Amino acid sequence: MQYVAKLTREGKHWLVEFPDCPGCQTFGHSRAEAIAMAREALEGWLEVHLVDGRAPARPRRRQGVAIVIGSRLSVALQIRWLREDLGLTQAQLARRVGVSQQQVAKLENPEANPTLSTLESVAKGAGVALDVRLVV
Repeated sequence: MQYVAKLTREGKHWLVEFPDCPGCQTFGHSRAEAIAMAREALEGWLEVHLVDGRAPARPRRRQGVAIVIGSRLSVALQIRWLREDLGLTQAQLARRVGVSQQQVAKLENPEANPTLSTLESVAKGAGVALDVRLVV
């Protein structure tokens, strides 16, 4: 999963902003340094929202520099958004999947490392398909 960053020159520095993530920004002394720092800033912003129980904004197609986030964070976000789309609480999704509410909460934690089997169970319980891809 990726979000698009907007880069602008601010004097001697490069500013990186994420239009889909209000307030998420960083900078670097060079364009390359700014892009390198962008992933860390973006992932931190997304993780804070998840930990606070909020659903961060979904990435939209835009012009700019694509910043790819880690797969664990991507999975946690997608499970959170799935619940939001279905209008379910963690407890309600847990009942559908046949696990505890705490287990669903763990899946929405960016530090979680769910197995494919677990993700298949979540997808089945939610009535959606699981699509795993390796992208170059």
